[in-house]
Amino acid sequence: MKDTIKYVGLDVSKEKIAVAIADEGRDEPRYWGMIPNTVESIRKLVKKLGEKENLRVCYEAGPTGYGLYRLFLSLGIECEVIAPSLIPKKPGERIKTDRRDSIKLARLYRAGELTPVYVPTEADEALRDLVRAREDAKEDELRAKHRLTKFLLRHDIRPPKGVKKWTTRYCEWLNTLKFDHSASRIVYEEYMHQLTEIQQRLNRLEEEIQRQALEGVHAPMIQALQTLRGVAVVTAASLVAEVGSFQRFSSPKQLMAYAGLIPSESSSGELRRQGKITKAGNRHVRRLLIESAWSYRYPPAVKGKLKKRQEGQPPELLQISWKAQTRLNKRYFRLLSRGKVAGKAITAVARELTGFIWAITQEVEKKQKGNVV
Repeated sequence: MKDTIKYVGLDVSKEKIAVAIADEGRDEPRYWGMIPNTVESIRKLVKKLGEKENLRVCYEAGPTGYGLYRLFLSLGIECEVIAPSLIPKKPGERIKTDRRDSIKLARLYRAGELTPVYVPTEADEALRDLVRAREDAKEDELRAKHRLTKFLLRHDIRPPKGVKKWTTRYCEWLNTLKFDHSASRIVYEEYMHQLTEIQQRLNRLEEEIQRQALEGVHAPMIQALQTLRGVAVVTAASLVAEVGSFQRFSSPKQLMAYAGLIPSESSSGELRRQGKITKAGNRHVRRLLIESAWSYRYPPAVKGKLKKRQEGQPPELLQISWKAQTRLNKRYFRLLSRGKVAGKAITAVARELTGFIWAITQEVEKKQKGNVV
């Protein structure tokens, strides 16, 4: 009995952790109890549970992050972080408590029915936080612009003819506006001040992203991805930050599935039906790929910023980039000629673009392995 493997399910919250244990075999899992979410309490729990080599611990991915995972690894205990959306659920199950959740985790973990997520390294997580902070700032900027334009619309203040919104001329025109009422003037100034602050925050974040692209751990990969059309520094850094290690995908299809860009399917017998894309996996990666895919509407060309990004890059990467331009441009217009709407055509292009991204990452990682050897 001393060598029996114990499968430990943890339901983790900010302050407390519910603990349940399922011993190897077919016995029902047992509820251990509730402990504080502190390092000292977890160390005490580990000592009480038995030999470290016989423990297998799991908990759901959530807002508490990966600190608990790294703590267990430092203690020499096997741990996995589980994807919450992929946990099997019984139909009609309506009661949810911390106790029940921990017991359920222990039972399913023992049965091998849980799907772990990829846990990034601390450097990967730091880069991911950076690009997501920039994404949040872009959303804040859009909201601030909407508030300002709606305020002007309520006062029937419109830009001069021929001046497009948020161009240099538009911003110069905004600075010339005056209001008769002091209350309106204060509101306008506050909206403008908020927008300026957000844009300054964006600049600081983008400067740090640029520095990481040149000096960070993933600098070679970020620079290699920028050889592709539509993939500039922010997009390349974001893709690397979100995916982490491309080595975990043995084929382009796996990366496409991770991005949720493969079609859903409902087939039975000789009948095969494919539907809309699954939208499973990482929504940030999917959004980046679709945004980049719009660049392939234009005829293949290497000029301007793309030409500058490609300077000094290996010929094999430039060959992949050119092949992507020619193939994806043809693919887009071929789909349009078949009657597909532009949105669906771009989604198909984004799916194939994922394959070219996978090919570039394989070349970079192959080169890095060669340098290590």
